[in-house]
Amino acid sequence: MEILILPVGPIEANCYIVFDESKEAMVIDPGAEGQRIFQEIEKHGLKVKYIVNTHGHGDHIGANQKLKELTGASILIHELDGPMLTDGAKNLSVYMGKNISQPAADQLLKDGDVLEVGKIRFTVLHTPGHTRGGICLLAGDVCFTGDTLFDGSIGRTDLPGGSYPELINSVKTKLFTLDDKIVVYPGHGPDTTIGREKAYNPFFR
Repeated sequence: MEILILPVGPIEANCYIVFDESKEAMVIDPGAEGQRIFQEIEKHGLKVKYIVNTHGHGDHIGANQKLKELTGASILIHELDGPMLTDGAKNLSVYMGKNISQPAADQLLKDGDVLEVGKIRFTVLHTPGHTRGGICLLAGDVCFTGDTLFDGSIGRTDLPGGSYPELINSVKTKLFTLDDKIVVYPGHGPDTTIGREKAYNPFFR
């Protein structure tokens, strides 16, 4: 598995391009700078099968349309966050001086869904708390956690659809039950591991 990391947009949301030797790829959270993301896709000769949003906030969905136009890939998001794609108020972009409206999802996800990209199998973990339809994507020994879990922190819960008790429960029951060695690739900031967060994250000590 190869993972390209591109912090994009004004608050540097992590966009991930994940692929294997088959050159089939998934793009996770293309929040902005669609042309730049596409240049990386072309540079590595990739065929993008899925564009997956870990949740529906504007800083994670802003380049969906551009990438879909350039690659023909399907857009996927959890069913509870689906309405956020097409509504600037629901995805909160209007409150940041923009009005981001993206194409509706081609496929709505549920907890436990499995997505195959080349030989990589991604399992969808529904982890509400930051948004109602927030998800993480588990693939082998890595987990893409969106804005659920960060290095030393967790996602905000004071925005519409957020819930602190739900987020804490999501991390404890869906993420901290995973192997300590699993590498966490979050929606913002550096990577970490499940074991490190269990031991040192101040929200769980």
